[in-house]
Parts: sequence; structure tokens; C-alpha cells
Amino acid sequence: MSIVSLLGVEVKNNPATFDAPYEFLITFECHESLQKDLEWKLTYVGSATSNEHDQELDSVLVGPIPVGVNKFEFRADPPDLSRIPNNEIIGVTVILLSCSYDDREFVRVGYYVNNEYTDEALQLEPPAKPIIEKVRRNILAEKPRVTRFAIKWDSEEQAPPEFPPDQPEADLNADGDQYGIEEEEEEEEEEGEGAAPAEGEDAAMAGADDTAGPAADDDAASEAGSEDIEESEGEDEEEEELEAEEGDDMEMDDAAPANGDQSHPKQPAQPNPDVMVH
Repeated sequence: MSIVSLLGVEVKNNPATFDAPYEFLITFECHESLQKDLEWKLTYVGSATSNEHDQELDSVLVGPIPVGVNKFEFRADPPDLSRIPNNEIIGVTVILLSCSYDDREFVRVGYYVNNEYTDEALQLEPPAKPIIEKVRRNILAEKPRVTRFAIKWDSEEQAPPEFPPDQPEADLNADGDQYGIEEEEEEEEEEGEGAAPAEGEDAAMAGADDTAGPAADDDAASEAGSEDIEESEGEDEEEEELEAEEGDDMEMDDAAPANGDQSHPKQPAQPNPDVMVH
């Protein structure tokens, strides 16, 4: 449990010019008596790519701290332009308001800050060297980012547990017990399961080939049967009647003349001209 709880931060004089001081109204609660003061500090992030341009704008010691709710105003100077690259002055940056006890930081509040020109022409074509008197600063006070840290206060009993905890058993794991082994085995099982349908498909296709063989033989037998029918047209009437019965089984129209005249070979039936075939 933290001995000091931050209840709220009100950002004053916002928006303001770039060279105006920063002003905050800070409210916090102290749950127990403290032997030392609290140190509040404001830091300006001068570059998004390097912390070399960060600068502490101001710091203040607050104490002695009475138990209960406390409130005070914190005022800090604007950043030093000579420590900020020219291409980093205009745009979005961050300020950090932090509080420490006995050089141990326990709370930090971060705000986005947008620095932009008030002149529309300068917004469209910003000069290489910024014109500071025409730059406006706007702190996004509605969306602070608060981070809290567990620290030791005045006694060892108030110290937080060691983190991360000691894990001596971690060195006792077998050599094959490595992180990610289970994931790899699961991936291999999934790959094996994914290959099974492919083999099933191949088996199904092979079965189709097996079934295709007799079908081709049936077609060959049908063709052979049709050839036998044509060759038997010149034989006697008994074979001709047998031929007509086999033609009915094969869904072929009987083209033999009704009077039993065998002088002409049997012709295939002609389609009806009134029927449209699609």
C-alpha cells in the first residue's frame, strides 16, 4: 500500500504560449506520518528519438506532510530552447510530472503536449528556425498517463516484496525442457492432421480410377454389342427378333420395318424436328 495517494492534478493556464510557465494544482492524500519531504519534479521531453534532450524544468520539496488531504500549486519555467533541436520544437512531445520520497519515485503523470503555430501561413510553411513568439502550447490535460511504483517508505516493513522473486528451481529443468517445445510439437501435430485429408483425397481419387475401369469395359462391351447387332442384320428372323429385344434394353428405337422386310439395313431413328435439344 502506498503511503501517499495522488488524488488529482489540475493543469492551469492551458493553452498558453510556448514560453509561458507551467502551472499545476496538485491534490494528494497522506495516510501516515512521514519523516521526510516529498519531491515533485517536472521534466520536458525534448526529442522523441533521444533522452539527451530531456530537461528538468523545476523541482520542489513539500513537507512536512500532515496526515490527510493536501493541496499545493506547482509552477515550473518553460524549457530552454537551446537544448532542443529546431526540428523537434514544433509538433507533439511529452511532459512528465513525478513525485519521489527519499529519491525513490512512486508516481508519474505523463501528458502529451502539442506545439503549433497560431498563424495559418506558418502552419502550411513552417520556417527552418521556429518563431517562438508565434508558437502556442496545448497540454492534453484530459488524458493523463499515470504510472505508480511500489517503494519502501520509512521502515523495512513498508518495503515491497522483491520482484521478480527468486526462482532457484528454474535451473533444475531438464535440458530438453525448453520454452517453445510444446508449441513446436503442437504445430507438428497440426501439420500431420492437415496432411491426412490430402491423403484421403488421393485415396478417393484412386478409388475413382478403380471404378472408372469397369465403366470403360462396359462401354467397350456396349460397342461390341452394337457391332454384333449390325453384323446380324442379314441373318434369319429369329436372330432379328432377338436383336430387337436387345435394342429395347439399350434404349434404342427399333428401326426395323413393320412389315418385316429385311431387304434394307436398319437405320437409326431421326430426332423429332419439333423438339429443341438443349
